[in-house]
Amino acid sequence: MTTRIAVGVDLVPVSRVERLLADNPAAEQDIFTPREAGYCAAKRNRPAHLAARFAAKEAVLKALGTGLGPGMRWTDVEIVNTPLGQPRVRLSGGAAERAARLGASSPEISLSHSGDYAIAHAVMFLQTTTGPDGASTDDASTDEG
Repeated sequence: MTTRIAVGVDLVPVSRVERLLADNPAAEQDIFTPREAGYCAAKRNRPAHLAARFAAKEAVLKALGTGLGPGMRWTDVEIVNTPLGQPRVRLSGGAAERAARLGASSPEISLSHSGDYAIAHAVMFLQTTTGPDGASTDDASTDEG
C-alpha cells in the first residue's frame, strides 16, 4: 500500500448558481442539504455562499476521481462548519462508499468567493495498492475529474 494525494478544485460563477436556482427552485433540495440551505439563508450574500458550497461539492467529487458519477447525489457531499466557521465535509451514500473503497482520509477543503466567482479546493489522502511494476492498481488512478 502506498499513499497518494488526491486533489480537486472547482471555480463557479455565482450568477450561474443563482440563475439555476431561480429557473428551477426544486434544484436547491437536489443539490444542498437542509443544513447547508439553512446556513446560507442566514448569510447576507446567500448566492455566493451557495456557490461556494456547490464548488466544494464538485472539488470533493473530483478528488474522489468521479465527479458526480453513477450512484452519487449532490447531497452525498455535505459542507458543514465548525463553531469557528471552518468548513468541513461530511460524506454519505455513494460518496462515502467511494471514499471507503479508496481508503480516503476525510477531505480537507478551502472555500472562497469574491465578486461573481466562488472557488473551492479539496485534498485527501488515498491508500493505493501498487502492482509489481510500481504502477497503481487503484481504480481512481486513471479517472480524470
